[in-house]
Amino acid sequence: MRRMWPDEYAYLLNDAEEVELHIPPAAQDAAATEKTMARKALKARITQQDFEKIWPLAEARYRPNGRFSGKAITLITTNPHYKNWHPSDGGSVESVSDSGRRYTTSYVVVHFLLDDVREPVEA
Repeated sequence: MRRMWPDEYAYLLNDAEEVELHIPPAAQDAAATEKTMARKALKARITQQDFEKIWPLAEARYRPNGRFSGKAITLITTNPHYKNWHPSDGGSVESVSDSGRRYTTSYVVVHFLLDDVREPVEA
């Protein structure tokens, strides 16, 4: 089933940085002597509020539009193989509103697995 990344959350990927995750083999695997596996990913710093909105989209594969068209993304949240890249504290920013009231915006650093997508072509 092809799922498209919701357009209302497309802005979350605008400043995403392409990174490479180096995943060690699982200790309980019989093939634990294998080398570290590398996976492409996107790293993004988003607001806590935005993260809470996209949480239900986690661990499923989506196809984004825009600069990542032709790719598939999967938000990493609780998968034990990717525990080093689960959402983490992205700090906070203190600001002052136009009315002079102080407020704090909390951020989260999230990772999306990034895969190339190959479409079947009819001959």
